Amino acid sequence: MGQYRKIRAIISGGGTGGHIFPALSIAQKLKELNPDSEILFVGADGKMEMEKVPAAGFRIIGLPVAGLQRRLAISNLALPFKVLKSLGMAGKVIDEFRPDIAIGVGGYASAPLLWMASRKGIPTLIQEQNSFAGLANRILGRRAERICTAYEGMERFFPADRIVLTGNPIRKDIVPADEAMKAEAIRFYGLNPGKRHIFIVGGSLGSRTLNRAVMGWVEAGCTGGDDVEILWQCGRYYKAETDRFMAGHSSKTGIHHFDFISRMDLAYAAADAMVSRSGASSVSELCAAHKAVIFVPSPNVTEDHQTHNAMALVDRDAALIVRDADAEKELMRTACTLVHDRERLERLERNIAALARTNAAGAIADEIYDILD
Repeated sequence: MGQYRKIRAIISGGGTGGHIFPALSIAQKLKELNPDSEILFVGADGKMEMEKVPAAGFRIIGLPVAGLQRRLAISNLALPFKVLKSLGMAGKVIDEFRPDIAIGVGGYASAPLLWMASRKGIPTLIQEQNSFAGLANRILGRRAERICTAYEGMERFFPADRIVLTGNPIRKDIVPADEAMKAEAIRFYGLNPGKRHIFIVGGSLGSRTLNRAVMGWVEAGCTGGDDVEILWQCGRYYKAETDRFMAGHSSKTGIHHFDFISRMDLAYAAADAMVSRSGASSVSELCAAHKAVIFVPSPNVTEDHQTHNAMALVDRDAALIVRDADAEKELMRTACTLVHDRERLERLERNIAALARTNAAGAIADEIYDILD
């Protein structure tokens, strides 16, 4: 690709860190290629992008759109009105900002923004993070100029001639750790360098299943983990509950819990083994960090896409899986066994490293410019 000219781009989506961090990576790459480019984010009111995006230095506009609750809920009655209002607002944003391109990364706000952009003749690009595409992206993909994917075999969801395998954009600081970085991580988190370390992360909002698995393990006396320390992101929704639990188990000094870990690069570096949900961004970061991982796919996602994500690695002997329903009984026993099995750890690390795509943001930026040239 030659000279990168100034462009105006809207990036829409969010809801979780799994959508926000890839969106920010794309925005930062576009600004790196041409600092004069103008980027506007469109998110969902009340979701974490409304905080994270401005903190990264970008402007964001919120739409009132929300998701459909699977259970019977009064909030579902308001959904059609929120969608209609969001479509109107999205159209107005497009008219006022006059973007060259609209980029969707998934999340509530992505659908109305991309729908209106395509109706107004603005070229669109979809960044599909999962191995099983959701319904909204499948519909939007019929009119998108390009669909950037992280997994092979996506022709079953999108027009084959518009698919480009780019990988998922990740944070720049997620890299394989050398010995110096691991030592820094151990010091940063106050860990014991003589012990084995398991990093447990349930996503940016936390996971009740993973938290209960750890709590049950603690109550059982940390069976099988006498020489193990735990680094645990419990999630902001569960911080108060976890604080109370750990206050009642203050003798367990090898368990370090946080609501949110901002230095993920060092948390990955400290870990000898990982336990994680299998959202698309988590999978991509673990590949880039070359980490042995046990996936516990969330059952609370559309079309069970986290299981599809996890199995794409499990089938290549690049990860292990414990089902959510089995996690409270099996997860910590499996994790403690894995963290002591150095031969298996090395094999998993080697196989997951082979799946890493570390220049996804650059590849997506090139596709954006290719569409516009």
